[in-house]
Amino acid sequence: MALLMVRYGEIALKGRNLRMFTRQLRRNIRAALRKNGIAGEVREEDRRIYVETDQPEAALPVLQRVFGIVSISQVAEVPRDLEAMKAEALRMAAQFGLGPQHTFRTEARRADKSFPLTSPEINYQVGGAVKEAFGPTVRLKGPADFILGIEVRRDRVLMFSDILAGPGGLPIPVSGRVVALMSGGIDSPVAAWMMMKRGCGVIPLHFTQGTVETEKALENCEVLAQYSYGWEMRPIVLSHAEVLEPTLRKLYQLGAGRWTCVFCKRLMLQEAVRIAKELDAQAVVMGDSLGQVASQTLDNIEVISWGIEKPILRPLIGMDKTEVTALARRIGTFDVSTRASAPCRYLPAEPITRASLGKFRELLAQLEAME
Repeated sequence: MALLMVRYGEIALKGRNLRMFTRQLRRNIRAALRKNGIAGEVREEDRRIYVETDQPEAALPVLQRVFGIVSISQVAEVPRDLEAMKAEALRMAAQFGLGPQHTFRTEARRADKSFPLTSPEINYQVGGAVKEAFGPTVRLKGPADFILGIEVRRDRVLMFSDILAGPGGLPIPVSGRVVALMSGGIDSPVAAWMMMKRGCGVIPLHFTQGTVETEKALENCEVLAQYSYGWEMRPIVLSHAEVLEPTLRKLYQLGAGRWTCVFCKRLMLQEAVRIAKELDAQAVVMGDSLGQVASQTLDNIEVISWGIEKPILRPLIGMDKTEVTALARRIGTFDVSTRASAPCRYLPAEPITRASLGKFRELLAQLEAME
């Protein structure tokens, strides 16, 4: 059986709520293993979570998608004995193929202060044995080809050489649940992922205009589901036409077709709020990035958000397209989002970019009077 050591970060700062956060993280790790058909035992000791499994190669990439995990290492367990540590260090260095052309260092951490050697002394003794055997250059700071980690615990020593990054954040759904507007484009799946990272269970909501964008949105929901351990992602699909067209006809009767995008966004928000109330969600998520398109100017955002009865979360608001695209590539939604798209059939030739709240309220009153 291999032993994997799971590290968490900001969860450790939760004080009296720490146990609740780590309990949910353990649950999500078990759910991740179970969903991917991986057998494993999960336990917690000394602010570390450990996974015992005979399928470490399969388990590691899965754990790298569990929110709340900062990093993972496969560790070797050795007795609390200096010679045993040296022997394991030499074995791991040989397995790596360490030689004079490489740089290396040891990083010891003495969690149990009763161990007779200090951390620097462990580094000196174990690192010296590796240096003598393989002849690499010692690099005490900065990047190195081979970094050997040593953690001295109460009953054993854990040694590792690889640290794989996890996504960080908080385990789902400790922060509650949100309804996320989900198009077939690049931005909205990234916005949903960012709220998942903050511990939210996401309810995707897509307004369909046809099969092309809907298939893309649903495929991206499948990608996001690979991170949604602890929460079952169930997309909701509504007709865009049924939501927008009754209002759109009246707008054109009023000669206010330029306001289409503003009213479209607002109507989708209102539907999202209705669903949020039904499903006990606390907020609505949008993929807006300030100034990116006509409906995302600050003036238009103010108008679109006016009077909405749930908090509107916009995690991409300060990011530019390059940053959002890089994150989409990283999480795996980019290829789906950039497939051939169907243009929005309702986009006006000259959408309004500087909507005023006063004019909007006038139009709203006129629309209501036409009912």
